[in-house]
Amino acid sequence: MRRKNGRRRKLRLGDEDITPMEGVANLFDVAMVFAVALLVAIVLFYNLPELVLQDQDITIVKNPGSSDMQIIIKEGNEIKVLNMTDKLGGGQGVKMGVAYRLEDGRVIYVPENITESK
Repeated sequence: MRRKNGRRRKLRLGDEDITPMEGVANLFDVAMVFAVALLVAIVLFYNLPELVLQDQDITIVKNPGSSDMQIIIKEGNEIKVLNMTDKLGGGQGVKMGVAYRLEDGRVIYVPENITESK
């Protein structure tokens, strides 16, 4: 059978024209997937999956023993950063017990009987 005007019809994939911005959006999606994969690879490389898990707590000490030492504490979803200073803490208090360091490095705390006097 012949068609009326003898031309073949062009097949169209859709009625919409392809715009250049669609390619940019696809590149953005690829970049986001790459960034997430890079973050996961870094976490796995340093063996710190606790940083991304919500039910685990972790404490990290940066620059131990130096003047700019930091302690990073993650408890659940909350992250605290403690900056160390050269100042010593002080105040008034009550003796609660004695701590002993054993030869193997363990520390044992022995509480004392505290009676409050008013």
